Amino acid sequence: MIRQTIYRFVTCGALLALLASGLAGCAAPGPSVVKAEELRSDKPRSEPSSLQEAALSELVAGNNAFAFDLYRVLYDGSANLFCSPHSISVALAMTYAGARARTEQQMAQVMHYTLPQAQLHAAFNALDRALASMGEDEEALRLRIANSIWGQQGVAFLDPFLDTLAENYGAGLRLVDFAQSEAARQLINGWVSDETEGRIPELLPERAVDAETALVLANAVYFKAAWLHAFPEAATTDRSFHLLDGSEVSVPVMSQIAELGYAEAPGVQVVELPYAGERLSMVILLPEEGQFERFAGWLDAQQVTEWLGGLQQQSVSLSMPKFTFDAGFELRNALMALGMVDAFGDADFSGMDGTTELFIDQVYHKAFVAVDEAGTEASAATAVVVGRKAAVADQTVIADRPFVFLMRDIETGAILFLGHVLNPAA
Repeated sequence: MIRQTIYRFVTCGALLALLASGLAGCAAPGPSVVKAEELRSDKPRSEPSSLQEAALSELVAGNNAFAFDLYRVLYDGSANLFCSPHSISVALAMTYAGARARTEQQMAQVMHYTLPQAQLHAAFNALDRALASMGEDEEALRLRIANSIWGQQGVAFLDPFLDTLAENYGAGLRLVDFAQSEAARQLINGWVSDETEGRIPELLPERAVDAETALVLANAVYFKAAWLHAFPEAATTDRSFHLLDGSEVSVPVMSQIAELGYAEAPGVQVVELPYAGERLSMVILLPEEGQFERFAGWLDAQQVTEWLGGLQQQSVSLSMPKFTFDAGFELRNALMALGMVDAFGDADFSGMDGTTELFIDQVYHKAFVAVDEAGTEASAATAVVVGRKAAVADQTVIADRPFVFLMRDIETGAILFLGHVLNPAA
């Protein structure tokens, strides 16, 4: 018998998004009423132990390796790219908790999950707690990471699966009727929108879920931080940015001279811009002119870690464009290309419900980033949709050409966001 605690609440019509964020009240119910019951393990969220902390560096190394594996697969040279590999890793880790046999092996290989299942989820819990320990300052730094799981009513999800979600991800399973697909989709999208300050209003597109959907596992990340060294607005001017095809566009370019982490290696300049509090930073990787495509093709976590280890504080004259853009991906093909094949077809997620009838239908990911003189705002969300089988300075850095950038937690080394700018005017 499945042990469970059920919290019932009713959402309806146009108030779905509001109710998803915990606001009460509803107009007279119409035909689109959706019941959302929360099926939650009675296990409390675990406190990280010293053993879990010791596994943290191994987890981060694996997540960072996956980040650049995915970057190389997603890169096509035609548009700006931005994603949150951390969000994707967390959402798929929750899914991995139910994977068994060859499905589990392939997911572990692609995602670089090198720890045993129990230690892996405990390490994700420790990483989440480490990131949350920064606190939240409305003016200087906001970092929020949230998880939710949405399951089909009537499906008997197993106790160990629910326990893992509760103990390590702080998530209960919200039960909905996916036969009412549009209402269920709006409910999940409303939760994502709330958790990302409205920056990701529609993670799941139309027809992303249907009557054959059994489970949706979602992660949302919201980040907003001020630079430790703000760019003077008066120094921002329109300048040329050189595109891959040799043409140019005029964009607003920020400039400053500041003490920043800097390193040089053959073919690349590396500069780190800390955010207020000096716990998080943005890292710019600027390859030599004309070498971006080659550079992006072989970039990996080991090489980036080596460069970051060589950063030294220097006076740097930095010029870089202001930019704002968003990106969206359906990751099934990318993950299959990396070797996660069975999860999308001949899958074994018997750890979820005791059957081998479940498979991953699609992995949806969206991300938003805005960089200006004051700082950075970024958000991302990932949803794993599980279906039922049937169915004058020392140095100068002028980022006037395509570059890769990432946002990382300096203390743990975890890469939270990763992307590149090909055209800041796009």
